[in-house]
Amino acid sequence: MPINLDLPRKPGLFITGTDTAIGKTLIAGAIAKILSDDGLRVGVFKPIATGCRYRWEGLVADDTQFLANCANSNLPLQTITPVTYVTGAAPVVSAAREGKPVNFESIAAAYKQVCEDSDIVIVEGIDGVRVPLNMEFDLLDLAAEFDLPVVIVTHPDPGTVNHTLMTIDCIRAAKLKIAGVVINYCDATKETVAGNTAPAVIAQFGAVNILSEVPFDETVNLNEMALGEVILNSLSNCDWKKLAEL
Repeated sequence: MPINLDLPRKPGLFITGTDTAIGKTLIAGAIAKILSDDGLRVGVFKPIATGCRYRWEGLVADDTQFLANCANSNLPLQTITPVTYVTGAAPVVSAAREGKPVNFESIAAAYKQVCEDSDIVIVEGIDGVRVPLNMEFDLLDLAAEFDLPVVIVTHPDPGTVNHTLMTIDCIRAAKLKIAGVVINYCDATKETVAGNTAPAVIAQFGAVNILSEVPFDETVNLNEMALGEVILNSLSNCDWKKLAEL
């Protein structure tokens, strides 16, 4: 059953991952910066965040600040991420512990504000596509409301083929378009047979495009808003506007 948020239709991309701490925010921010540097008004949106901290402007996720900085967004952080929790867990757990159910109406209202001020949107999910938001809906249900082409962020470690193919299956079952896969945190000093062969296996058996293999860059620091040139260069060969159907 759909959530029925009646969201506006906008060119953009939905960034998800095969796991937590996979680098979704890094990739989403880099794409936003590339598009912003190309002269577009980029709206960034992370509807739900857990593990947030109280600051002068309220309960804020570090990821949200990073996305806003990459996109040169002047929107309030509470608009970019309207649903926030202190508890660092799946939203269904954080919501229960804090007595604050996921407010889908606030997500819809905030997203409409983001779309009004943007040519293109980059929406970042939380965790993987099957993470529960409440007892009825998971992230995939929310992604279906945005109806954007999906970029899957994964890594080159053992197990990535299985996790990525299952993610692909879930997204296609929801009838969403897959823009492609980004393999993140590729470290030449830790190359393995599994890591080296994963891109080709995922492309063949998932019938998807590998958009980029992003090197590990130790200079990247989301808390300090540091986005390395290595990351940007590795993603700059993709036609993100075309993928976003702009």
